[in-house]
Amino acid sequence: MGRMVCQFSCGAASAVATKLILAAYPAEEVVIVNAFIKEEHEDNRRFLVDCEKWFGHPVTVLRDEKYSASTDEVWRRERFMKGPHGAPCSRALKRKLLATISLPDDVNVMGFTAEEADRLDDLREHEKLDKARYYDIPKRIFRAPLIERSLSHDDCLAIVERAGIELPMMYRMGYNNANCIGCPKGGQNYWKKIRRDFPERFVQIQTIQESIGPGAYFLRFSSGPRKDERMPLADLPLGDGNMADEPSFSCSFFCEIARQELAA
Repeated sequence: MGRMVCQFSCGAASAVATKLILAAYPAEEVVIVNAFIKEEHEDNRRFLVDCEKWFGHPVTVLRDEKYSASTDEVWRRERFMKGPHGAPCSRALKRKLLATISLPDDVNVMGFTAEEADRLDDLREHEKLDKARYYDIPKRIFRAPLIERSLSHDDCLAIVERAGIELPMMYRMGYNNANCIGCPKGGQNYWKKIRRDFPERFVQIQTIQESIGPGAYFLRFSSGPRKDERMPLADLPLGDGNMADEPSFSCSFFCEIARQELAA
């Protein structure tokens, strides 16, 4: 088995996954990589520095040059924002970038939680599709230590908090992850909250979407005569979104076991 390559996304789950790997493997066998993205909240960089201290291990930050590490630039040039196989920004700014440092026998450590076992399955399936489309991308081996230990999203929030690390600002504002400000993978409530919290950013993304056209619509009408049709951001209904205002910090039995493992 080769290197354990931890894909640290500046989120709580990937932080805990990385910490678990470091507790289980010699430091020289572990590589921690982060893909910088321009549209992430600036507080993600602070969280990275804090986690680097917690890890006791350096984080290698990679930055895309083709698209200037910008989701907006990817959307403008690729002329779409989300397709049946995911968002082009994820592939261009993370997937292909991380592939530049990959070795054939690397084990890629993902921060999928117990609730996201299907995402791991989807990733493995998309890996087969990507390999067929982009032959220059090496096939990857994946491991998800949080799924292996039945750790939930809330467990990861609790573990990070109890390590004395302040969560990224996006979590503290009530979002469920620390993705970019305005992610096409989000639903209507997410986008209503983005419109409320980051109105200028919302308008920027709406403008890009309108410049591309209907092919860039990633939401769908949930009711009425146009139910299930693609919805532009300009038609997003009024409302603030009903996402929780504060993250939960409940810790399960599996969380306690993981904390003991990290403290060993």
